[in-house]
Amino acid sequence: MSEEARIFVEVGFNVLYLIIVWSMNGFMSIRMEKVQQKDQKIANLFRWAFILLAIGDTGHVGFRVAAYALGGFEKNKLLVGVGALATAITVTFFYVVMLYIWKERFHGKFGLLEYMLLASVPVRLIVMAFPQNDWGNSIPPPFWGLFRNLFLVILGVGVLYLYLRDSVKAKDRLFRWMGYCVLFSFLFYAPVILYAREIPIIGMLMIPKTVMYVAIQFLAYTGLWTTKASVPLPASVN
Repeated sequence: MSEEARIFVEVGFNVLYLIIVWSMNGFMSIRMEKVQQKDQKIANLFRWAFILLAIGDTGHVGFRVAAYALGGFEKNKLLVGVGALATAITVTFFYVVMLYIWKERFHGKFGLLEYMLLASVPVRLIVMAFPQNDWGNSIPPPFWGLFRNLFLVILGVGVLYLYLRDSVKAKDRLFRWMGYCVLFSFLFYAPVILYAREIPIIGMLMIPKTVMYVAIQFLAYTGLWTTKASVPLPASVN
């Protein structure tokens, strides 16, 4: 794929993604009365999780689109770097909200694992505050790019484990499919953070990775905002 074609695909996807995720957030907000009473708390948590994701990604992919329009990444390194910082913060809290969604859905209790996942959040934020992250650059430093993402992987994989473990026990198809989406999002993301610097085309895996988040949003919407599709809350699995 030529560089021009890659940019065209990326820009087109980024614009479409932002339209979809913000539109879904709008539907979630204006149709809260359609959610069954027993699902209201979980639905509201999902709504805030995707508002956080959309805000961060508006900075991330939105600023990337703006950078292309303003002459490319080399001329707009700060813009791209600030966008990357925005999504790095909001996606961290996205997974915190997803953890509390698990707690609410499966009547879970926080133990050592859950507190360790929460502890990874301030550690990640502290690591991201170091100047060595070079947020003013469009390309993250090799070591610090991996180091700061390590704590996101810990948090995300921990949430993935809880979703799959308890959804299987409770035979909760809705949350099991969400768990699969999180799993595939990290499978697509791993090669990007490991090899995209050396092989730039691997960065295109961010597209299917992002699609997995859209899939989670659609699953939440169809499973909780549509009365007939609403899945009964499982009994406690603990």
